[in-house]
Amino acid sequence: MGLFRLLIFGALIYFVYRLLKGALGSQRSIKQKRPDGVIDEMVQDPYCKTYIPRRDSKKRRVAGKEYFFCSRECADKYENEIKD
Repeated sequence: MGLFRLLIFGALIYFVYRLLKGALGSQRSIKQKRPDGVIDEMVQDPYCKTYIPRRDSKKRRVAGKEYFFCSRECADKYENEIKD
């Protein structure tokens, strides 16, 4: 009978913990949120085809159009490929 009470007590403590964690966790907010609700847009590097957050990308204008790259090296390679 003592073991049963211990299990019930442990389960009760666990549920109270989960309720408190959920209530306190829901009050956190992401500080750099855009007005439209999107945290950050993913863009694709046209050279290596990887997706990166727009805010971390390296922007470059090639042939009058703006592109987003994961690194300066990819931007240089893409620009050289376009010129050839």
